[in-house]
Amino acid sequence: MPKVVFYYFPVKALGESARLLLTYGGQEFEDRRVSKEEWPAIKPSTPFGQMPVLEIDGKQYAQSLAISRYLGRKYGLNGKDIEEDFEIDQNVEFLNDIRAKAATVQYEADEVLKEKKHEDYSKNVYPAMLSKLDEIIKKNNGHIAAGKLTWADFVFAGLFDYLKSMLRIPDLEKKYPSYQQVIDNVYANPKIAAYKEKAPKSDI
Repeated sequence: MPKVVFYYFPVKALGESARLLLTYGGQEFEDRRVSKEEWPAIKPSTPFGQMPVLEIDGKQYAQSLAISRYLGRKYGLNGKDIEEDFEIDQNVEFLNDIRAKAATVQYEADEVLKEKKHEDYSKNVYPAMLSKLDEIIKKNNGHIAAGKLTWADFVFAGLFDYLKSMLRIPDLEKKYPSYQQVIDNVYANPKIAAYKEKAPKSDI
């Protein structure tokens, strides 16, 4: 078995999906949770000056979705053919679009503008996107794509708390019960459930 180290901050956000996928695959890995104080010294040695980073036998790979896609393929959580893979990629990209929209608000430096953007997006952007995602999940029987458990579900489950925080919708899974269904389908796996019990607690 290869030596695997996963580097990310001590939060879920863009790193949790990889942790969940590695756990699902039964891969032993060092879960290297890098503090803000440690990060400046580590940053220059990463592929793109950012995390997450997945290190396999000393070689580093980056980009959260690329990591999740690789692990999904490795552990049989991809599509049955290239068309299903296309559908999975498409729906993950749409999920990432929602995250990116929310991030433009979350990380706006001007507080007045930030609140204006939040009000605007909450009324004119988020509802349509969240409803479309709900429609997609219902169509796929509680999954993000392909009507079955794929790496896309792990991306969603890992990202969900972060997304709720950025959207400022703490009861998002109550507004859209289908979202909870995706999460439940991921955490129904005994290895994932055991990971959840012992993992450091994080709100995002």
